[in-house]
Amino acid sequence: MNDAARPRTLGIIAGGGPLPTQVARAAMAAGRKVFLMGLDGYADRALLAGFPHEMARLGAFGTILSALRREGAVDLVLVGPVRRPSMLDLRPDAEGMRLMGRIGRAAFGGDDGLLAAVVRVLGEEGFRVLGAHEILTEALAPRGLLTEIGPDSQAAADIERGVAVVRALGAVDVGQGCVVQMGIVLAVEAIEGTDAMLARSKGLARPGPGGVLVKLVKPGQDRRADLPTIGPGTIANCHAAGLRGIAFEAEGTLITDRAATVATANAAGLFLLGVEPGKG
Repeated sequence: MNDAARPRTLGIIAGGGPLPTQVARAAMAAGRKVFLMGLDGYADRALLAGFPHEMARLGAFGTILSALRREGAVDLVLVGPVRRPSMLDLRPDAEGMRLMGRIGRAAFGGDDGLLAAVVRVLGEEGFRVLGAHEILTEALAPRGLLTEIGPDSQAAADIERGVAVVRALGAVDVGQGCVVQMGIVLAVEAIEGTDAMLARSKGLARPGPGGVLVKLVKPGQDRRADLPTIGPGTIANCHAAGLRGIAFEAEGTLITDRAATVATANAAGLFLLGVEPGKG
């Protein structure tokens, strides 16, 4: 194989959770070299230990880009949750200040607008940003019911209500999820993330049938970054919050370890349902 035909190194900018290393394993199975750039305070060092990697703080853009270029990474995947820091916490280095100037006002807007600007600037720097779902194809959630039990009529109505709420939230670039119980919106997701929202919703639950979690892609969202994600931990948190199931956007949600996620949901008596908003 000549150099032009050889697969290029895949750079993985790794946030939290297992997805960064799952992407790495899938890329390696396809014959690609990988290099993971773990973000301090987010990436799990123990998970990254078995792969070529370095760690850097989120604001050290010069260190991050230099390492990726040194390793020959042109294709990049941004994957794993990262809680958005304040500008004071970010403390960008000189390279970061230069890039922040090009990101401009998007740095102070919603998460999707910021991520779209980051993807654009990385492209201008010579990188090609791919979606995690383009590498880890089996993690993309399918349409339909994945579990032994499905939603009853009340849960179906709550899902319909949740879809309307999350699409409205997404249209103004706020969040990707909400919790609905018997038609009442108990909580909506903003900067705190899904797990914190679920913990908060537990204390707001009403007597009666448990509610549902709805997670969707934001309308017009660039799917190369920050797709909704669920996994066994999400199931455990939903169960602890007294929910009866999760509805997620089919072909727009990543499931970490699908077999374990479905098994955990079945054991807890929760449903998992892939929906297609706007398609009936």
